[in-house]
Amino acid sequence: MAKKVLVVDDEKLIVKGIRFSLEQDGMEVDCAYDGEEALRMAQENRYDMILLDIMLPKMDGFEVCQAIREFSDMPIVMLTAKGDDMDKILGLEYGADDYITKPFNILEVKARIKAIMRRTSGGTSKKEERETIIAKGDLKLDTDSRRLFIEGKEINLTAKEFDLLELLVRNENKVYSRENLLETVWGADYPGDVRTVDVHVRRLREKIEANPSEPKYVHTKWGVGYYYYQK
Repeated sequence: MAKKVLVVDDEKLIVKGIRFSLEQDGMEVDCAYDGEEALRMAQENRYDMILLDIMLPKMDGFEVCQAIREFSDMPIVMLTAKGDDMDKILGLEYGADDYITKPFNILEVKARIKAIMRRTSGGTSKKEERETIIAKGDLKLDTDSRRLFIEGKEINLTAKEFDLLELLVRNENKVYSRENLLETVWGADYPGDVRTVDVHVRRLREKIEANPSEPKYVHTKWGVGYYYYQK
């Protein structure tokens, strides 16, 4: 089945170029030109990827991203013209999985989209070899449906938050450096820095920990990195 992508930007030439290039690779592409239209389309459809510009009419990209995260974990990549670190960090805080700085090379965009789709859908051969239900104490991960349950209650995670938690849970007590997590979860070609990991760990703790400052699940090894252990 063709992958379905929503491209959101008020610059119609940019949208046209991205759409043409993605359709050449066999993807199905929908387009939106303002924030309200993007949110409506995300509510009505399931996309494998949303490319979301920050500077949009009616609702900006941050607002759209935050609103989508209230009902969906579909991967969101923010497009930022500024190249400003704060824009990138804000995008991640609002629930984006990745960001691309304008001006961009369309080949880079396609490569990043495909890499994220591979990671969020999982490799079939490896997936078949692995257990699909991981239970650790009161925490349960269903890696087929990509759902998390704690004490029987479902917790909604973004695609990257799920990837991060799954890696840590599968390797209980193993301490991963921020650099190692960035390379493993985001990929060796990811241009961001280790603050991306810190933002995602903080957001993950806010969702799964009763007291994020005294975590029960995802712990910090000071000066080294992060690890999973359930007390």
